[in-house]
Amino acid sequence: MTQQTKANKKTSNKAGWIVCLSTFPPRRCGLATFTADLSNAVDKMFGQSVKSKIVALNRTEVSHLPYSNKVILQISQPREEDYVNAANKLNRLKKVHLINIQHEFGLFGGEYGSHLLLFLEKLRKPVVTTMHTVLPAPVEKMRDIVQKIMKYSKGIIVMTEFSKKILQRDYGLDPDRIQVIPHGIHHVPYRTSARAKSARGISRNIILSTFGFLSPGKGIEYVIEALPLVVEKFPNVRFFIAGITHPAVLEQEGEIYRNFLIKKVRQLGLTNHVRFYNTYSDVKKLRRFLEATDVYLSTSINPDQAVSGTLSCALGSGRPVISTAFAHAKQDITNEVGLLVDIKNPQAYTDAIIKLVSNNELCLQMGKNAYFRTRHMTWENVANSYVKYFSRFAPELTLGQRKLPPIKLEHLAKLTDDFGIIQFAKLTEPDISSGYTLDDNARALIAVALYYKKFRTRTALKLASIYFNFINHVAKPDGYFDNYVNSNRDIDKQKNVQESSEDPSARALYALALVSTTKQLPKHFRKQAHALFEQSFQNNITFSSPRAIAFYIKALYCLLSKRPRLRSNFGEVNKEPKNLAVLRNCCEQLITLYENSHSSDWEWFEHYLTYSNAILPEALLLGYKITGEKKYLKVSEITLNFLIKHTFKNNMYIPIGQSGWFPKTGVRQYFDQQPEDATATVEALNLMFQVTKKKHYGEFANIAFNWFLGDNVLGQVVYDQTTGGCYDGIGEKFINLNQGAESTISYLFARLSFETTVKK
Repeated sequence: MTQQTKANKKTSNKAGWIVCLSTFPPRRCGLATFTADLSNAVDKMFGQSVKSKIVALNRTEVSHLPYSNKVILQISQPREEDYVNAANKLNRLKKVHLINIQHEFGLFGGEYGSHLLLFLEKLRKPVVTTMHTVLPAPVEKMRDIVQKIMKYSKGIIVMTEFSKKILQRDYGLDPDRIQVIPHGIHHVPYRTSARAKSARGISRNIILSTFGFLSPGKGIEYVIEALPLVVEKFPNVRFFIAGITHPAVLEQEGEIYRNFLIKKVRQLGLTNHVRFYNTYSDVKKLRRFLEATDVYLSTSINPDQAVSGTLSCALGSGRPVISTAFAHAKQDITNEVGLLVDIKNPQAYTDAIIKLVSNNELCLQMGKNAYFRTRHMTWENVANSYVKYFSRFAPELTLGQRKLPPIKLEHLAKLTDDFGIIQFAKLTEPDISSGYTLDDNARALIAVALYYKKFRTRTALKLASIYFNFINHVAKPDGYFDNYVNSNRDIDKQKNVQESSEDPSARALYALALVSTTKQLPKHFRKQAHALFEQSFQNNITFSSPRAIAFYIKALYCLLSKRPRLRSNFGEVNKEPKNLAVLRNCCEQLITLYENSHSSDWEWFEHYLTYSNAILPEALLLGYKITGEKKYLKVSEITLNFLIKHTFKNNMYIPIGQSGWFPKTGVRQYFDQQPEDATATVEALNLMFQVTKKKHYGEFANIAFNWFLGDNVLGQVVYDQTTGGCYDGIGEKFINLNQGAESTISYLFARLSFETTVKK
């Protein structure tokens, strides 16, 4: 067990609790599903420092549901003393740092849910209330209860700007105490409906759909009334309606509404065009349902509906939406993602459906727009926003290292064919037209070598062989390497002439040196890597690019730190004096660059900060580890501190933007931020922490890694835990959602750094 793993386990035992007061599965209601999704996302993102627990609301005193161990207390909604007892018990639990109330007016006992005030009056913990329904023009009693809830709450969360305005205008609440965080959605890869429809044997059909609990407020009858004119023009249209009747409606009215809809379908001769799915769908089933959808219909007839989880889910799945003009829809449905129609207007549905299904290109573009515009709404991002907001009122929730995600090679393998790793991706799909680069294949070889060192998987070994063969393929007789290979697997001479091969060549040498000294790899593989390295080394190659020099130092460090093993494994003549001399010379090159560039306000090697900056102080630090030369340590620490000064602010890592860098006499750019910068910083800080034992370097490394997990200027997760890929960068307003080779491998380096730091 590594030092980091031990620390994570120790922290987990001390994790503070965020307690949600809400309904919870297996109770079937939208609020229970929301709370479960939020709770799971919080635990996934922050499990080692924060844990979510639940106080579950039961409909009656005799309700006995098989809750999971997340539920620490239960309240019977009509029973007043339960609210008081629960508050007193929470007050006594030291682990409880904050209470999050998931509020709906019909959820708590008493008039307009007034029993909740009994709970709030006794509670001595910070409270944040999430209001799922915000009704305009409230009666006096409702307004009074909401104002009292605000009095006891440190903050209020709503899901739309429209809801915030109502709370300000109609309830007199202070806008500074209201935070807008959208309804969460499950992250899914973007796909058109073609594959899912083919799997279900409905490829020739145009699929309209809606889902959720059935109740008279759903308004589905108006869509059914709109369909005869639609199917007259498009006989292949099918309308799928998924969902059980709402449990409360079922208890009071039975299946009156469903039977009413079925009768209407028959009367209008639509039996072959409308299909009901009377099932309660889990996330996977719902995902498959939406994947087969061409156009989603959001049909609420309540103009004041503040939030719709089903609407958010459909947009997040990349589906164009036709929606009635209720409050939430008026905010999210623009002409770029769908169409708004009047409530209770069948003709409006008819016109909108015909407009979309007659223009497949428009449908696809709207779906793509919807997908890209909802990435900030994934549950990982929503959980990040919730916990960040909570920490304002419970400072003990301030986070250091997040829960480290499992290390996955799936996306790396997906980007790799039998020749090498493909340079770019379109979203998650490899873009073979982009070809291959030595840069990426060298990176990939390093990543899988480190991965194999820890996990010993056949997949990693197979990938390592592919990447090594690529490096061998682009090796040149003079000791350097070509970087670009086109999609036909031919050396791209024009590109290789246009750009310097120094950085890719040095990175390749680092990869070869690392492989040749990783004892866990097969001996023949290590020997091949060492022979290819020696082919370059014996050519007495040199570098002038600062980053190439740094990579070469890292390569030589690998060899010199394992020199006894090299001699015994390969029976070679001892090259240590020459290796050591070259390493010293490279370190002196960096020292000279520093001496010629630095000033009292610019402690750096160049007159600008660009990309992968932290590799320069990291390389000098490795030189110090081999030689013991104190000036290498001194300059390494001075320059790393300078970099920290300009890239860390308010416990957040902010890389230098590649849209203009940071000239010594110019303005620092903040976008576009790249994963390779975060990785270089994480690796350098982890190494500095290991060498100096200064705790703050380890803390900065954690902060820099959290850039991947949502602690960045956009507050959005950059690493995709579902694929194992990493997004290509952060722009001023949006994340680049392509998951290319460089970004994916960069994340793997940063993540593996926490596994290997102690063992270097």
